[in-house]
Amino acid sequence: MTLPSVFAHLRAHGIEPRKALGQNFLTDLNITHKIARAAGDLTGHAIIEIGPGPGGLSRAILDAGASRLIAVEQDLRLKSLLDEISCAYPKFSIYYADALSTDLTALAPAPRRIIANLPYHIATPLLLNWLRQWHHDPTAFASLTLMFQKEVVSRLIAAPRSKSYGRLSVMTQWICEVQNCFDLPAHVFLPPPKVTSSVAHFSRRAEIHGRFDKMEHVVAAAFSQRRKTLKKSMKSAFPHIESALSGLEIPATARAEELSVAQFVDLARAL
Repeated sequence: MTLPSVFAHLRAHGIEPRKALGQNFLTDLNITHKIARAAGDLTGHAIIEIGPGPGGLSRAILDAGASRLIAVEQDLRLKSLLDEISCAYPKFSIYYADALSTDLTALAPAPRRIIANLPYHIATPLLLNWLRQWHHDPTAFASLTLMFQKEVVSRLIAAPRSKSYGRLSVMTQWICEVQNCFDLPAHVFLPPPKVTSSVAHFSRRAEIHGRFDKMEHVVAAAFSQRRKTLKKSMKSAFPHIESALSGLEIPATARAEELSVAQFVDLARAL
């Protein structure tokens, strides 16, 4: 079965992207193949895609040699279109569910990778869910290759003492090494978003020290009032914060944005 272009396929099924679902469909197959290449060698891996939309990225992933592709889609309007792609690519299957409440590791055996053009309004909660899972199970994912707003990727890779450095930076860099792959112009989407998008690639660190829930609690408290010193912003959640800071030789006047990821790990252990 020969598939039409992504745009023609959408028109043939009378499907328009819905703003309420955060849908900005990728219609340029050159771009989708570039994203698939950014994920590395897909041979022998099961790939999980979130929100395939009209399947442009799905086609690229399958063309790149994935042994199996499972797409998680919430929009049942896309069923007939995605069924046609499944007929053209027998290794492609669709699981209709909300990705936020789906255990992706139950969908396919390891090794598995996630590749996705994430809906912007749920991108950060999805990432934090996967980081938590990856922390507990090193085999959960071989890698993540994800698209976000460029501003979010800037936060993911931000260094201490920079304006973008915050809770998301610390939690992500604690679990992963993150590579900012490339930006995408608005015109390759339907409809064009009002922001620039970026693709990032995540690989899990070999060694991760500390408990996820404790680290999350400490980092959230530290950045809850980022303009205040740690002594003031964390006092209510951690009454012994001053002695913990002193024991780690961190100045009581330090602010959250000044601490490295390693220092946050030490602080979580001390508290």
